[in-house]
Amino acid sequence: QVQLVESGGGLVQPGGSLRLSCAASGVSIFLIYTMGWYRQAPGKTRELVATITSEDDTNYADSAKGRFTISRDNAKMTVYLQMNNLKPEDTADYYCNLRVPVAGLDYWGKGTLVTVSS
Repeated sequence: QVQLVESGGGLVQPGGSLRLSCAASGVSIFLIYTMGWYRQAPGKTRELVATITSEDDTNYADSAKGRFTISRDNAKMTVYLQMNNLKPEDTADYYCNLRVPVAGLDYWGKGTLVTVSS
């Protein structure tokens, strides 16, 4: 049973920072999986924020580039999203994603809410 549990969301003022964590369990060879963060704002579709491969190659949405940093700790089976200089438009539910290679299967966490407001 694959489980992804996000944490670290909350209320922050514009310009502030948060670090999200996603702890994985029920998977083997965690280091081979591509991990990602997605977000969904009210009334909008889910969109990619950042991904990180087993080779530590990263990819960011234009809106996140320069402000957000994705990283992983394979020993802890955890992926992180450091978010700096947060803006009100960053307000959304943030979801952790795990992609199984070859099979093309996706697993999702249940999300953590980030609210950026003054």
